[in-house]
Amino acid sequence: MDVNYELYKVFYHVAKTLSFSEAAASLFISQSAVSQSVKVLEQRLGQVLFTRSTKRVALTPEGELLLKHIEPAIHLITKGENQLTSSKGNGGTQLRIAASDTICRYYLVPYLNRFHQTFPEVHLNVMNATSLQCAELLSQNTADLIIANSPNPNLNHSMQIETLREFSDVFVANKDSYDYSGTELSFAELSALPILMLSKRSTTSEFLHEQFLLHSVELAPAVELSSNDLLIDLARIGLGIAFVPDFCVTGKTDESFYIIRTKEHLPKRKLVLAFDSSLPVSGPAKYFIELLRSGEAAPAPLL
Repeated sequence: MDVNYELYKVFYHVAKTLSFSEAAASLFISQSAVSQSVKVLEQRLGQVLFTRSTKRVALTPEGELLLKHIEPAIHLITKGENQLTSSKGNGGTQLRIAASDTICRYYLVPYLNRFHQTFPEVHLNVMNATSLQCAELLSQNTADLIIANSPNPNLNHSMQIETLREFSDVFVANKDSYDYSGTELSFAELSALPILMLSKRSTTSEFLHEQFLLHSVELAPAVELSSNDLLIDLARIGLGIAFVPDFCVTGKTDESFYIIRTKEHLPKRKLVLAFDSSLPVSGPAKYFIELLRSGEAAPAPLL
């Protein structure tokens, strides 16, 4: 059956938005053109793909089945287009890396320095995003590779995922404001104190909420921010107890600023490298991946 790809692309946008007007806006065509394309596709397939009313658009069972098969194909084509466009626009000399600001600052800087010394002509495009968002950027082929926290629900089987190192999460506080240095606190006791932590749109937040729930404790943070460094600053002046990865406080603890021990065990998490091995990997990207694997530029050991 000879069906134009553009018809499937229009169908995909309508199916994802369930709106002819939104699909038209994203495709930069008129709403009538969208309607006509859907009509032609339905005629060629001999199936009704959408039910339409004055208030809503919905997929028929046949439309849902078609979307299930079309969506992966659209993603693959988009990935290819993005990669070709990126390579052409930058002379093939761009490496796109996505990582959180914390991972960039405390882990990636030595690797980026080593890479730049070896490939000074390659443009490094470093994108800061949460680990959840980084996985999305990789899925969309907006990034060539990512370094992210794991567990991470947005990492999937289509990605090649490799563990770079393990780390622990810790509670830190100002001893003058919260002196629990001679004891261990339970999660229930911690929940009664002002907890400072990353916002909900982060793997760190999801991890701590999950750990508290496993012990039947409800977690209601006093402050939620997007920066671990700011959380540490606020904890240092006594505004609460910050929950941060241990590599953020390596060498920063002293008698007045310390790590609180907990009765419950917090599982270690991982820093992982992820990339799409089904797509061609450039020479500079291969070098950076091998550099990460070797650990030759690794920062100081974690606590």
